[in-house]
Amino acid sequence: MATPDFIRELRATAGHQLLFLPGVSAVVFDDAGRVLLGRRTDTGKWSVIGGIPEPGEQPAAAAVREVYEETAVECVPERVVLVQALKPVEYPNSDRCQYMDITFRCRAVGGEARVNDDESLDVAWFSVDALPALNEFALLRIKQALTDEPTWFEPTTLL
Repeated sequence: MATPDFIRELRATAGHQLLFLPGVSAVVFDDAGRVLLGRRTDTGKWSVIGGIPEPGEQPAAAAVREVYEETAVECVPERVVLVQALKPVEYPNSDRCQYMDITFRCRAVGGEARVNDDESLDVAWFSVDALPALNEFALLRIKQALTDEPTWFEPTTLL
């Protein structure tokens, strides 16, 4: 995955220490109810589309941008379906990050699904009853996007 310039600048002074970063994910549906997935270059696995907002960029705008950059599909965010702090990750270069992910349910409004950058090996539409192997991250987001429930978040207990 391409590291945004602003993170490279942070890393120049922060080193490999844990950075808490925003993230967005998009669960995009077409008019036939199929979901758009990308097969990631870094893992080789299928997942929902996502990325990191640029400084000052609104999360919904970042989701739209990421979907277009990675898949050439134009979409419109419909609602927030999930907000979740993810577990910290360590990259092969020893950089550590923890993402606060905001997931949007989106509707495709144009474009043809195709690999549109170097972050995806493949891009395709899938029927929700014929999904490829997906990790829990993607499955939870698709499940929540298919419901009419309020935005999902990790429950907490009162002190």
